[in-house]
Amino acid sequence: MTDRRLTIHFTDGTKLSFAFPRPQEGVGYNVTQRVQELVKDQYLMIEVDGTVMLFPFANIKYIQVSPAPDPLPANVIKGATLAG
Repeated sequence: MTDRRLTIHFTDGTKLSFAFPRPQEGVGYNVTQRVQELVKDQYLMIEVDGTVMLFPFANIKYIQVSPAPDPLPANVIKGATLAG
C-alpha cells in the first residue's frame, strides 16, 4: 500500500510533514470514528522514528492529509478544489 502524508500547519506559519503507512493497524479501523476521537483530544500525538510527538491543538491552524481517507465522514464536503 502507498504511504499517506500528513502536514500540520501551525498558527505561527510553520509546518511539519510526515509520511506513514496505510492502513493504520487496528481491528475495526474506522476513519470517521478516529476523526471524531481526535477532535475530542487536546493533543495530536504522532509516533515518529521510535519517539512520540505531542502537538497541542491550540497551536495548529489546520491539518492536511493525503490521499484523503476512504470512506470520509458524512459531514465532509467532497470534490472541492482550491479557488484562490
